[in-house]
Amino acid sequence: MPALSALPFLKPVQLRSPRSSPGGPRRHTLPASEFRCLSPEDAASAFEIEREAFISVSGDCPLHLDEIRHFLNLCPELSLGWFEEGRLVAFIIGSLWDQERLSQAALTLHKPQGSAVHIHVLAVHRTVRQQGKGSILMWRYLQHLRCLPFARRALLMCEHFLVPFYQKCGFQALGPCQVTVGDLAFVEMQHAVRGHAFMRRNSGC
Repeated sequence: MPALSALPFLKPVQLRSPRSSPGGPRRHTLPASEFRCLSPEDAASAFEIEREAFISVSGDCPLHLDEIRHFLNLCPELSLGWFEEGRLVAFIIGSLWDQERLSQAALTLHKPQGSAVHIHVLAVHRTVRQQGKGSILMWRYLQHLRCLPFARRALLMCEHFLVPFYQKCGFQALGPCQVTVGDLAFVEMQHAVRGHAFMRRNSGC
């Protein structure tokens, strides 16, 4: 697995310069904003954001705490978190899938030989919503996937009201998803990772 810290779009983005008093010692501060893959230690923070974001809308979460830990242990390289001054404010968690379309089993399985990345969840902390962070994080996540040699496409399922958001992120609707959760029905969407016309210049991929 490539050294993820070497990927340029995962490096910290310095939004403001830390200041120190004239002539005084330099203060050590956390980066104002950074993107990195999540670790199992981030699971509780991710679940708190997800629970608040989803339970009020659908009554359930795409991933429960033990499932978040499960995927972050198996495939942390398929996750991406946005941290501001060390605090997680938005994240995506994915796993690999080995079939053309998603099935019920895709909700809990990671298929290491697969070439499709199933995006389980994208969630943004309530205090920073309506700032465009979801679309920015998805853009960075897709750039991240382009540097993983096994990733060929990204798949996700969403409710109908979210289809326009993901279309703006470059996803195309494949039609009704086979997966159901309670009374909820979903649209399955896809984004090409390999063979896409756009690649970042000097991306190091």
